[in-house]
Amino acid sequence: MPIAAALTRDLVITYGARRAVDGLDLAVNAASVTALLGPNGAGKSSTLAALAGLIKPNSGTIRVLDGAPGGRQVRDRVGVMLQDDGLPPGAHGAEIVRHVAALRGRAESAEPLIEALELGGLGRTTIRRLSGGERRRVSLACALVGSPHLVLLDEPTAGLDHDGRRVVAVLVNALRDQGVAVLLSTHLLDEAEHLADQVTVIARGRAVATGSVESLTADSEERIDFTASAHLDVAALARALPDGCRVEERSPGDYRLWGAADPQTLATVSAWCAQHGVTPTSIHAGRESLADAYQRLTSAEVA
Repeated sequence: MPIAAALTRDLVITYGARRAVDGLDLAVNAASVTALLGPNGAGKSSTLAALAGLIKPNSGTIRVLDGAPGGRQVRDRVGVMLQDDGLPPGAHGAEIVRHVAALRGRAESAEPLIEALELGGLGRTTIRRLSGGERRRVSLACALVGSPHLVLLDEPTAGLDHDGRRVVAVLVNALRDQGVAVLLSTHLLDEAEHLADQVTVIARGRAVATGSVESLTADSEERIDFTASAHLDVAALARALPDGCRVEERSPGDYRLWGAADPQTLATVSAWCAQHGVTPTSIHAGRESLADAYQRLTSAEVA
């Protein structure tokens, strides 16, 4: 059975009359990456702040590494990266990382992260003069020094370019391999799909679905997506396909076919396009992506 490094039960956090978190159950397991997904205002950042011990919930249960969040016995074993990084504006990036590592009694953990996140190249530039992406890299390094057992990451790749996101993915995968529990809040659904072992989708402060990416998409209908010339006769294409297939042009030149995503259907699509002088591209067959499942789950909740 998975070991929960952090969990909440019936967690409630309010701001005045507004319930930011409304009875949330969440488990973050050791040696695992859990993605916390939800629209703006769903309660993601509040949940991470409560797990970090930075805000006190109104009710419910929180356990972090078998202790109270923010407690002395767990504080140095939890790495935290929130959207409001709180970095001292007059300090320098690598200097801050080394200082945090020393405070956690693991000074030697600073240099590998400074190198991996290319913080040495920032030179003597102060935090106030760094770009948003550069500040995020410094904040991430501060969260990871000291060999934490639990890492809480709120939008860690916000403002990063492709190479920066790739480095974050490498670091997160390494944490999992080392047995660390990672809770990752992100709006980048492809990032969550590739990194997460477990996904919790929240809306209006409540969990609306929890499971692996595979389990959240397993019950979806098979489909084929492809691009081609705009405004094809989708009714004629549907008639050429096996019974029960449906075709829709979702946007000009972007087509989705619902039905058996098997070789016969793929061959029929290709043959029909060839007969009409059309070259289909970017063909993908399978079930819905995490982005599709997320849209379905959150749309149903809002409706």
